[in-house]
Amino acid sequence: MGTISARKRADKTTAYTAQIRLKENGVIVHTESQTFSRKALAQAWMKRREAELQEQRASGILNQSIVTVGDMLDSYVKQAEGITEWGRSKKADIARLRASGLADKDSRQLCAADLIEYAKGRRINDGAGPATVLNDIIWLRQAFLSGALVYDIKQPVIAADAAKVELLRTKVIAKPVQRKRRLSPEEEQKLTDHFSSRDARAQIPMLDIFKFALLSARRQEEICRIKWEDIDFEKGTCWLDDVKHPTQKKGNRREFRVLKPALDLMQAQPKKAAEVFPYNSKSVGAAFTRACHFLGIEGLHFHDLRHEATSRLFEKGYSIQEVAQFTLHESWSTLKRYTHLKPEHVPER
Repeated sequence: MGTISARKRADKTTAYTAQIRLKENGVIVHTESQTFSRKALAQAWMKRREAELQEQRASGILNQSIVTVGDMLDSYVKQAEGITEWGRSKKADIARLRASGLADKDSRQLCAADLIEYAKGRRINDGAGPATVLNDIIWLRQAFLSGALVYDIKQPVIAADAAKVELLRTKVIAKPVQRKRRLSPEEEQKLTDHFSSRDARAQIPMLDIFKFALLSARRQEEICRIKWEDIDFEKGTCWLDDVKHPTQKKGNRREFRVLKPALDLMQAQPKKAAEVFPYNSKSVGAAFTRACHFLGIEGLHFHDLRHEATSRLFEKGYSIQEVAQFTLHESWSTLKRYTHLKPEHVPER
């Protein structure tokens, strides 16, 4: 009824996948699989699940219409179509969950141990970090909540809640560590010199974008979406569509304050498109990453420039309410996390 197959991973270790298939009249009526780092673990799991499935078959449960975890994920995706625009990372996470062995499980029989086993496998077998695996559990629970209404199956939500408590306790999953990376004066000078020397022969004016990011606190994709028609040079403000928001992904049009040096940088750009910086945001990020690698600058991401710009606004003496007009943070408590003031920059009063 079950088989175990071995495959080599990229790190040269061996993974063992146990797969169970149940057939009736030559037709597969149930299938599920799990992957382990040791063959003995795969054998133990397969033996336990085969015994459980035999009991379910004897009681008639398997003859009922099966709704798998994959079915719930598919339903969750379908429910969001045309209503919610997901980011690339969430789409990739859902697709990976759909392709996992967990997706083959009967949602009615899902228990906390199944999710704990899956989470530990992600950490051990795939090398995923605790915050990454936490995202998996979050997306699964969201799908289970949706499935509870569509299929009237409550067990997966109960299992996810119980598993999350235990996984947090054992530190298998954890909230992401908040970054506190500041750009040093030496690093800023290195990047300025590097971009100055290359921009004459490059398609993307990285020096201007780098400076603009430090002045505006805008994300790289936002910088590439600013349009000429949305800038008010007299008022020193600009409008931006689809500003990042915890729940509203589309249509969130907001006006933000722009410093004069940032306005000057925008005015200096050639008007060759509707956007001020008409470049692919991924290409901007890649150019920044290459520059940091070339210069030996470690641990600096383009998004850290937003952190740096926000901190500099506070160091200039702006209040939380005023800084929010630049950064467009919805929550002041969230804004506080982005401010990493240096002790020497706190003035004596």
